[in-house]
Amino acid sequence: MNQSAATEQDTPVSAEVVDEESIEANRRLFTGFRFYLMATLAALYAAFHMAALNGLSLSGMTGIEISFLPSFPLETWNFRIVHVAGALMLGFLLFSARLRFSDPVAHRWLPTDTIAIPLFAAAVVACGAAISFGLRIQGGTMWNGMAAEFRNPEIYWFGIPLLIATFGGIMLGWVTPRQRSRFALADLVLGVCALTVAIYLVTIYGTLMRNSTGTPFAPIGISLAAVAGTALIMELTRRVTGLALITIAGIFLIYVFVGHLLPGFLNSPKINWARFFSQVYTDAGILGPTTAVSSTYIILFIIFAAFLQASKVGDYFVNFAFACAGRTRGGPAKVAIFASGLMGMINGTSAGNVVATGSLTIPLMKRVGYHKNTAGAVEAAASTGGQIMPPIMGAGAFIMAEITGIPYTDIALAAIIPAVLYFVSVFFMVDFEAAKLGMRGMREEELPKLGKMLRQIYLFIPIIILIYALFMGYSVIRAGTLATLSAAVVSWFTPNRMGIKSIMKAFELAGIMSIQIIAVCACAGIIVGVISLTGVGARFSTLLLGIADTSQLLALFFAMCIAILLGMGMPTTAAYAVAASVVAPGLVQLGIPLLTAHFFVFYFAVLSAITPPVALASYAAAGISGANPMSTSVASFKIGIAAFIVPFMFFYNSAILMDAEWYKIVQAAITAIFGVFLLSSGVQGWFVGQRTVWIIRLMLIAAALFMIEGGLLSDGIGLAIAAAAFAMQKYIRPNPTGSTIPVRGAD
Repeated sequence: MNQSAATEQDTPVSAEVVDEESIEANRRLFTGFRFYLMATLAALYAAFHMAALNGLSLSGMTGIEISFLPSFPLETWNFRIVHVAGALMLGFLLFSARLRFSDPVAHRWLPTDTIAIPLFAAAVVACGAAISFGLRIQGGTMWNGMAAEFRNPEIYWFGIPLLIATFGGIMLGWVTPRQRSRFALADLVLGVCALTVAIYLVTIYGTLMRNSTGTPFAPIGISLAAVAGTALIMELTRRVTGLALITIAGIFLIYVFVGHLLPGFLNSPKINWARFFSQVYTDAGILGPTTAVSSTYIILFIIFAAFLQASKVGDYFVNFAFACAGRTRGGPAKVAIFASGLMGMINGTSAGNVVATGSLTIPLMKRVGYHKNTAGAVEAAASTGGQIMPPIMGAGAFIMAEITGIPYTDIALAAIIPAVLYFVSVFFMVDFEAAKLGMRGMREEELPKLGKMLRQIYLFIPIIILIYALFMGYSVIRAGTLATLSAAVVSWFTPNRMGIKSIMKAFELAGIMSIQIIAVCACAGIIVGVISLTGVGARFSTLLLGIADTSQLLALFFAMCIAILLGMGMPTTAAYAVAASVVAPGLVQLGIPLLTAHFFVFYFAVLSAITPPVALASYAAAGISGANPMSTSVASFKIGIAAFIVPFMFFYNSAILMDAEWYKIVQAAITAIFGVFLLSSGVQGWFVGQRTVWIIRLMLIAAALFMIEGGLLSDGIGLAIAAAAFAMQKYIRPNPTGSTIPVRGAD
């Protein structure tokens, strides 16, 4: 047994698992022609976006025309409709309606397939009607001249069959036995429904009918298509992310129709269902900012991440982190901070990054002595921090730029100091934990050779090109494309050289990886649409103003709670999009600058991933570490505690967001870093190389809060408190066990 343990300890670490594709529990695994069909469809979907984005004729994102399709230009709305429809079709074919597969018979005719046949026929009828309507409109027959001849067929041949197929297919999918290597006929029905919705909306929005959305003059077909499209989006979101987001979206949808019955600030005007749905599938809702970003920036960086994964550059990032930090005490935890922060910045999902890098770092943290709760918590906190790390910020920077109109470069620069504070704080937390437990670092034979890693430093070129291009004024699309191409080129200098086959595999990975985030962004668009159309966001702003009359700090605390609550169970992009619609306008009305207000809600939307009781990143980490999910989420909340304080400092000291003279920015950065050191010491109970008592811990936390604030007076007070704590710890040396015998050294 001892020999086996020693062999395990001496096994060199390998980061190969980081670039392996993770398989969700309900994802189908096809073989034969089904595999090649789905691989081809996913690759074409991603490649279409790459080609389209680089062939776009952009005019402020108001008129997108695809240059290689001159006979059928796709302008903004239609491009987004195709974007969502493609994800829906791929998603229903790839992801089962039920979580796990249990039917051992891979290919057989099921009773549910018999029920699905009439639903499939209804979907085909609706699709045929949509095509017929489109051909007639293209032929010059307009809606207002066909009320009697055309409007009834619109309902009976398009709307009713579409709704029957959509809702019947969704319900049938819930009871269909789960066969992993075959298509479910019920899901084929939903795929046809998604195609039908896209055909109809692209056709009708290509006429003057777009201007009628949200009015009594809107064709009933728009409302019927939007009902089906909304249901399809929510069902796919349930399949790929669970119930949290669709529960929130469902509550908002119910609110649309019962808001006029509610009292106080929740009361809203009575809204007709047809009017609401005719507008929710426009840029006021589903096709709004969230889908605008997912159809451009997010999918572009998913393709970039897929190329890094296919070329094994992601392996190098993790191995480089191990070579640099693995020898320090608690080394794997510090590796997790660097590697997960870097990878999380790119891939845009905290929980997804936990699964990718945590499968390597969490077992190693447990090996060197971290408790399984702490190991999972460190990975969750580090992966979550990737969402606030510039320049990409998990695509959050691009969504913020889209919503606020603030230049992307300003947002990325403003994020530097807060991100540094977060990761420095997490570093100190894990270092002090390692010191308390008397940990060692990993041995030389367990780690990649630093010299070899340095000789491969050129593998950072894709990241360097991305950052350089962005700050040289290139568009995000052009910068992301150059970085993606450079990832392929750089791979030619490694054993994992990318050829045509590898490039197609990368596009396939990107197409599959994009499904979840596209569904989430579209579902978040439903919530944004409800907020916009009911005016509840403005009434919430009024409520915040009322609270601010009593205390601005109380209003900020209330806004923090709402942002975290709205973000629970949701990926970063969706969480921020919803919080930005509900909370940010109220903060702006309080007089808080626009950028500060959005950073405030963005941070807390991100931190919902490690905030109990619903903490997706912590739960994902607990699944790997074998720890209790709630205990892991509490531990990750503790490790990431600095991030819960820093946003309040935005309000008091704008220098933290680079909004001040240079010397004030430098002062704010230095004192805030010292502040998070004191905060980590106080939270962990480790100061001046030894454990400390509760009174000194409280002093350290108080000093930290004064130092993070950043003013001259507050810095002086913080330094004075820190000096007093240092003197007590160094010379009085109280015993943390309560004994009167002083502590002479490190515990």
